[in-house]
Amino acid sequence: MNTAPIDRVRAACEQLLADGRDVTFTAVAQQARISRATCYRDRDLRTVIDTYRARHGHLLTITGLADRIDNLNQALDAVAAKVRRHEEEIRTLKQSRSSQPRRSQQPD
Repeated sequence: MNTAPIDRVRAACEQLLADGRDVTFTAVAQQARISRATCYRDRDLRTVIDTYRARHGHLLTITGLADRIDNLNQALDAVAAKVRRHEEEIRTLKQSRSSQPRRSQQPD
């Protein structure tokens, strides 16, 4: 039965932690029977390994930091888009308000 590489990497990380060993790219590659280069090149595999490393108390890796920056950039873009929509809505409301005829304040 051929399991997906990501499943093998997760299982390898779990096994390394259960054995009290450090989760490293080399150890995971050996345990999962995947080349170390594949672990580094495949972003999904790197993310899994980095997640287990972070749980185990390792310092933030360059990959992990890049992923966090990507996530923050996406969040910032979403907030900026929302602000632009709100600004446009405010402009539209102000324009419609200024184009409406003013009612006299004296009773008929």
